[in-house]
Amino acid sequence: MKDFQFITSSHPSYIENLYHDFAKDPGSVDPDMRKFFEGFDFAVSSGMEKQPLTASSNGVGGDKLQKEFGVYKLINDYRKEGHLVAKTNPIRERKNRGAKLDLPTFGLSDNDLQTEFYAGQFAGLGKTSLKNIIDHLRKTYTSNIGIELAYIIDESRAEWLIREMENTFHLPVALDKKRRILQKLNEGVMFEKFLHTKYVGQKRFSLEGGETTIPALDAIIQTGAQHGIEEVVIGMAHRGRLNVLANIMGKTYEQIFNEFEGN
Repeated sequence: MKDFQFITSSHPSYIENLYHDFAKDPGSVDPDMRKFFEGFDFAVSSGMEKQPLTASSNGVGGDKLQKEFGVYKLINDYRKEGHLVAKTNPIRERKNRGAKLDLPTFGLSDNDLQTEFYAGQFAGLGKTSLKNIIDHLRKTYTSNIGIELAYIIDESRAEWLIREMENTFHLPVALDKKRRILQKLNEGVMFEKFLHTKYVGQKRFSLEGGETTIPALDAIIQTGAQHGIEEVVIGMAHRGRLNVLANIMGKTYEQIFNEFEGN
């Protein structure tokens, strides 16, 4: 989404005029604005017995539209910058990476927290309070997992990841899956510790610090198998290749260490 900061700080009549232009000819406005207006129309009409929306009908004027758009931009900016403030390290404060997710940035304030916004439907919530929207976004994008979307060129892939994060990320993980994750993580960690102890100073393609790669690859392969995939080819980086050979590909420790020692 483009940076529409100028809209959230402009006069309410400006966005109302944009909406009038959209109502006359949807193709006359920016594609991101069109997406917002289309979703806003759908949300309002769905909640108002399918009554057609105009910029002044149903009490929805320029000021309201401006704040609705501010919430829409808030949602998109959490998706874009949430990883910059995610609590991925439990033992120290996160460095300031310049994320601007405070309410005034979007033309909103604490006085709007209990106000319900149709823009909540862009986060899969429907019409709900700004407080609920922010709580949902923080839980999804700024907790102990961060996702970075800006580099994804394929919009359909980015939207898939957003849907997964916002709709299924909060679902509880089954106990057997938790045990499997812990098992594979422990295997990865212990393998690195053994290599570090036995082969001090040798180039060993360490995965130290990135051991979550092992349960991640395991989950990808297991899920693929459940969907009928019969073969997996891994274009492996140097780092972590021994760990992956042992704990993903099933190569025995004896084979790995013999080759590692040149036998």
